Amino acid sequence: MAEGGGGPARRKALSLLEAARSRYESLQISDDVFGESGQDSSGNPFYSTSADSRSAASSQDEDDDEEDQGRPGVAVPGGPGPMDEEEEEEAEKGGWTRSLRDVPPPHFKDGSGPTRKMPLTASAMDFFQLFVPDNVLKNMVVQTNMYAKKYQERFGSDDAWIDVTLTEMKAFLGYMISTSIHHCESVLSIWSSGFYSNKSIALIMTQSRFEKILKYFHIVAFRSSQTTHSLYKIQPFLDSLQNGFDSAFRPSQAQVLHEPLIDEDPVFIATCTERELRKRKKRKFSLWVRQCSSTGFICQIYVHLKEGSGADGLDALKNKPQLHSMVAKSLCQNASGKNYIIFTGPSITSLNLFEEFEKQGIYCCGLLSTRKSDCTGLPPSMLNNSATPQSRGQYRIRMKGNMSLICWYNKGHFRFLTNAYSPVQQGVIIKRKSGEIPCPLAVEAFAAHLSYICKYDDKYSKYFISHKPNKTWQQVFWFAISIAINNAYILYKMSEAYHVTRYSRAQFGERLVKELLGLEDTSPTH
Repeated sequence: MAEGGGGPARRKALSLLEAARSRYESLQISDDVFGESGQDSSGNPFYSTSADSRSAASSQDEDDDEEDQGRPGVAVPGGPGPMDEEEEEEAEKGGWTRSLRDVPPPHFKDGSGPTRKMPLTASAMDFFQLFVPDNVLKNMVVQTNMYAKKYQERFGSDDAWIDVTLTEMKAFLGYMISTSIHHCESVLSIWSSGFYSNKSIALIMTQSRFEKILKYFHIVAFRSSQTTHSLYKIQPFLDSLQNGFDSAFRPSQAQVLHEPLIDEDPVFIATCTERELRKRKKRKFSLWVRQCSSTGFICQIYVHLKEGSGADGLDALKNKPQLHSMVAKSLCQNASGKNYIIFTGPSITSLNLFEEFEKQGIYCCGLLSTRKSDCTGLPPSMLNNSATPQSRGQYRIRMKGNMSLICWYNKGHFRFLTNAYSPVQQGVIIKRKSGEIPCPLAVEAFAAHLSYICKYDDKYSKYFISHKPNKTWQQVFWFAISIAINNAYILYKMSEAYHVTRYSRAQFGERLVKELLGLEDTSPTH
């Protein structure tokens, strides 16, 4: 495209981009909550778009697009492929038909956003304590002291130990949270004289006192006689955190079920020696979330343990797609009757699950994989790749009730199952080099929402607490604390307090650390 400003090609590209932006806004895609620029999802094989994307050329005029939109089986270029009599007969047996009809979108009745108005003077601590209030911290104090007493009764007294206080517990959390801002090999590096030392906060508590609290730190000191859950040491905190999420925020209609990035910072890992990496134990759990795709707010957390002895252990979960539906049901147990649209990956997407969710007033749009998905009830002809060459943007659709099965080609076959979007409505995927690629609206919606979650993951995964304990319950706890801080920052960005202080995510984390440590410096860090 020429650099000069007024050529017809440039004007047309800009108008197409504006039309696409309007469509994304109608799909409730908001700006990056972290307010930081990042690369687009160019690694995604079927989606790539950004604010500065430009379509140099388009194979169809906008008028042609408007004429074709809404017609069953129309795609540009190529359109739906032909279906032979054998495939037609096979699809009809399962109730799937080539005849398409318009499906109205599910009506969303609830409002979305924060449930309470925070004052202009609200601090980082105020937002954090929406999820981790003082009564939770006081319980940590009580349980830690109880565990220390029990431990010393069994293994001998510890003369250096004195009961921890609420102020010390807040400082303890502050030191741990500081590793999410300044990644280091160990939290003890704060008191070292090396590169990762942090003299500005090291004087609040001695290293020996911190290590004593770390040694005895507990959420639940004793196992109840009726307790059989493997996460009994962390479950009360997870329940309290969930109550905080539910009471502080109402998610938008579009949400995503997925496993967030909870691995260690790649830059930090690159600096570790092979010996240090070998010392780090492999995670024994899988963490799944239900996440609002408009804001990035994580609405619900579900933890699955590897060492579960039953059929729902993580090892079985990886090999049996139907068990992923159990995860989805757990994450959506509070979503019934609200007409949410849930986006899912291949391991969760299945016809039986989507039909069950539809009866509960939950609508879905998911990516299918013949290797990872439960394809029971789907016509085999739609799961096999066509032997004839396909052109980009060509697709086939079959319909059963309100459910649509889409096979769309873009340098590979991508299959989608949805009851949330009409099969006769067209969308578009914007590629920097290739211009616009036509697709059903469900494909565009999936790409837009999942791309936003990928960008969110790229941002918030940098702010997970670096401390990696060996005990599984402690690993889950620090991951949950990290998620709570990210959620707190999202609420801060949506509040009036943000327009006063305008902290970045890193500054918000530093402010929280200082407030937990009781430091009086209230000026933002630049």
